[in-house]
Amino acid sequence: TGKVDKLLKQKGPFPCLSYSTIRDLLDARSVSWKYYSPPISGGEGKLWNAFDAIKAVRYSSEWGTNVTSSNAQIFTDITYNQLPAVSWVVPDREESDHPGPGPDLGPSWIASLVNAIGESSYWDSTAIVILWDDWGGFYDNAQPPFFDHWGGLGFRVPLLVVSPYSREAIPSQPGYISTTQYEFASILKFMEETFNLGNLGTPQEARANSIGDCFDFTQQPRPFQQISSSYSKSFFMHKAPSRLPVDDE
Repeated sequence: TGKVDKLLKQKGPFPCLSYSTIRDLLDARSVSWKYYSPPISGGEGKLWNAFDAIKAVRYSSEWGTNVTSSNAQIFTDITYNQLPAVSWVVPDREESDHPGPGPDLGPSWIASLVNAIGESSYWDSTAIVILWDDWGGFYDNAQPPFFDHWGGLGFRVPLLVVSPYSREAIPSQPGYISTTQYEFASILKFMEETFNLGNLGTPQEARANSIGDCFDFTQQPRPFQQISSSYSKSFFMHKAPSRLPVDDE
């Protein structure tokens, strides 16, 4: 208990984790990747930058190149055809969709990202997975399933798949709703299958269902339709970062 208290007071352990991550699988196959992290006082993304705790990334040339100091850099990379094969994008606190007071920038932030991809040459070969890290504290009538000794799966969180190959509800009608049970490892599994990466051998990977059934790669690629939003891509490219943690937990 004393050790845990000490770590909390020091805001977490020193980056030292050495186990393999999806980064190792991507690098082994020479699949490009980038983690677009918002600048936060004291670090890039802090607790919400997963690679901050992975020694092989934190203390290598990938820190500052594959891991960026600005999440808005993704717009520049799209414009100059420098988008990697795999991207993670973490929002700024003001764009995070967390309940509470503050500007309602979340929907426009997501719309701007989707529009930037949709209006670029990347559209026909890109899958955009929009995911939230928790359920927001609102009521959910579905009882969470439990599978392991760490609490199992929790309350359901939203997931949106945007792609020219997203499965249609019926022919020529978008709006498919999957009834497959997914978890966070489902996205990992889809990445592994898409790029023929192999796997990390975790029980979560073995258990999870891939999100691959959300796609129909035999259908004609759907043309992009711009999403209307209150704030434009230019607004987010020039907006000063809040430098606040994405969440206060």
